[in-house]
Amino acid sequence: MIGRPGGSGGLHAAGVGIFTSVTIHDFFHSNGFVIARNLAIVLAVVFWLALAFWVNKDARRRVRDPLLVLLATLLGLAPPYIGPVVYLLFRPSETLADVRSRRVELQALEQQLARAEPGCPVCNFPVERDYLACPVCTTMLRQPCARCDAPLEPLWQMCPYCATPIEPSQVDLDAALTAEAQTITLVNDGIPLVPQSEHRVADA
Repeated sequence: MIGRPGGSGGLHAAGVGIFTSVTIHDFFHSNGFVIARNLAIVLAVVFWLALAFWVNKDARRRVRDPLLVLLATLLGLAPPYIGPVVYLLFRPSETLADVRSRRVELQALEQQLARAEPGCPVCNFPVERDYLACPVCTTMLRQPCARCDAPLEPLWQMCPYCATPIEPSQVDLDAALTAEAQTITLVNDGIPLVPQSEHRVADA
């Protein structure tokens, strides 16, 4: 007997299709797939919440305004996985600790520059570089030039303003070196040491 063409082949193809559909259906409804799917969902939710928590923690380190911190946290929560990326693009570049540290460094530098200003070696009163004497304790700080009356530093051998040589008798090197040493500020662990009082620089 001659069978109808395609009869057994059609039945075989239909059987394979039914078997394949049953196999895929069984796979997606198997216990292993359900457990893996639930585990992936749990991990995705945990990672999403962890990103939101990180955004909140990082915002509190960089932003002082609580309202902006709340907005940043909502941004990390609202669009899953996209909000933290947007926050990274617009967050402040420095933390509050960095800003505070820079401010402290600037204040320390200003204090150091203020201590570097000249002062009287006896009473430590701030004096100008062109003062001949301290206006508080009357200590002679510099000698006047014999020709132009410009203030001269103790160690100078010639007036830089009029090029007049200074007489050796007018220069007491020991007293000048002592006065120069008194003006040096020694720093030990950031605490300046105030120089002790010594003899005045020899008068002109």
